[in-house]
Amino acid sequence: MKTLSLSGSARQNVGRKGANELRRQERVPAVLYGGEKQTHFSLSYNDAKKLIVTADVYVVELEIEGKKTKAIVQEVQLHPVSDRPLHLDFLEISDSKPFKVKLPVRLEGFSRGVRNGGRLRQNFRKLSVFGLEKDMPEAIVIDITPLKIGHKKRVDDISMAGLTFLDPKNAVVVGVQTARAVIEDEDEDELEEGAEGATAEGAEGSSAESSEAKSE
Repeated sequence: MKTLSLSGSARQNVGRKGANELRRQERVPAVLYGGEKQTHFSLSYNDAKKLIVTADVYVVELEIEGKKTKAIVQEVQLHPVSDRPLHLDFLEISDSKPFKVKLPVRLEGFSRGVRNGGRLRQNFRKLSVFGLEKDMPEAIVIDITPLKIGHKKRVDDISMAGLTFLDPKNAVVVGVQTARAVIEDEDEDELEEGAEGATAEGAEGSSAESSEAKSE
């Protein structure tokens, strides 16, 4: 996973009034849990934005009052109108302690079904996984090249060493649906043979017509 170093300031007033005052100062209230005790702190608005305006998931190297901790974002509260971050929850992690996180899904390749006129539908932009930091990739990569029309990739079809997938096993992550303008999804060899046959027949037809014309 990618890493990002951020610096936070310990909060003196934990209540709603203190949180509102921090927001007026362009800071975002946050809490770190999962360790020996909870730590309430704040981040600058610009630092908080780095974590929420991207599909990437980071291991955050947090420094609060001189103490460094590794953590991941577990929850983000956004303003319902402006989408500004209101509060962030961080989970403290370690090399030996597995944790749960949602990783982005990245599709690679050009689906065979899409080439034939089908429509690609991605139902999951992120998948929930459980494992150790060392086993966490930057993204769940799925090769969609072999997907034909009507074919799907479910959670149960995906496996990565060291990770347990937490979403329902039969949930469809990505699939190719039929569309109005669809070419019958034949094997490429059959399509090539058909094209060669048509060329040969056309050549034979042309030769026959030429012979008839000469005889006349």
